[in-house]
Amino acid sequence: MGWNRKVLRVNLAAGTCTPEPLNMAWANDYLGSRGLASKYLVEEIDPKVDPLSPDNKMIMATGPLTGTMASTGGRYTVVTKGALTNAIACSNSGGYFGAEMKFAGWDMIIFEGKSPKPVYLYLENDKAELRCAAHLWGKTCWETEETIKASHQDPQIKVSSIGAAGENQVLFACIVNDLH
Repeated sequence: MGWNRKVLRVNLAAGTCTPEPLNMAWANDYLGSRGLASKYLVEEIDPKVDPLSPDNKMIMATGPLTGTMASTGGRYTVVTKGALTNAIACSNSGGYFGAEMKFAGWDMIIFEGKSPKPVYLYLENDKAELRCAAHLWGKTCWETEETIKASHQDPQIKVSSIGAAGENQVLFACIVNDLH
């Protein structure tokens, strides 16, 4: 699969989704989703940023093998400054979300700022838009996934959600995709 050479920058405060080119020099130097996303994070945030402030960023990244038949081909990484450690926090997940993100044309999604209202990011092919998530607020990850699949009339849609723990900024909240 390699690289799509595209990053999606989601400015939650402004409500915008802006494509930009992937920094290929960094992609070559920091091969893989964790290294590349970590490089973007350290270049874009103040090291003293409060992890729970809108000045922190959250980056979802795929690697060059994501979307291939390689044994790690379904994985993607999430990188941010962690609230528990006050240091770079990296986690990765399997399932289908990473591959579908890559198939939609994105190597990386950078979330920045804070939305004044609940929203979710909807990706379809190379299109991206923020949509109202007021009807999802307070739901469990399971309920969120079921609701999104029903509202889009697509039982195969891939969902990555935070649930009530993330909404309430619980320090050890997580992201759930494909209900894993």
